[in-house]
Amino acid sequence: MRKTKITVTAAARNFADCVNRAHYQNVTFVLLKNGSAVARLVPDNEKVCSGRDLAEALAKVTLPEAEAAAWHREIQKSRKSLRTPADKWR
Repeated sequence: MRKTKITVTAAARNFADCVNRAHYQNVTFVLLKNGSAVARLVPDNEKVCSGRDLAEALAKVTLPEAEAAAWHREIQKSRKSLRTPADKWR
C-alpha cells in the first residue's frame, strides 16, 4: 500500500479524487497542516487491530503455564517502562 503526503487544502480541493484513489488504488493519504501530519485518509480494507480485536484473539489462545507466566512478567516489566506523554492530546 502506498502512502502519499498531501496538504489539507489540496485534499479538500481534490477530495473526490483522493477518495477514489484510496478505494481503487489502495493509496493512503497522510494529511499535512503546516507541514505536520494531522490525519490520514485510508482505504476501508486496511487492516486495523483494535484493542477489542486483540483481546478476542488472545482469549482464543491457550499457552502452557510456564509460557503464560513468562509472558505476564514481560507485560508487567513493559508497563513499568511506560511514561505518560507530556501532551495528553498527542
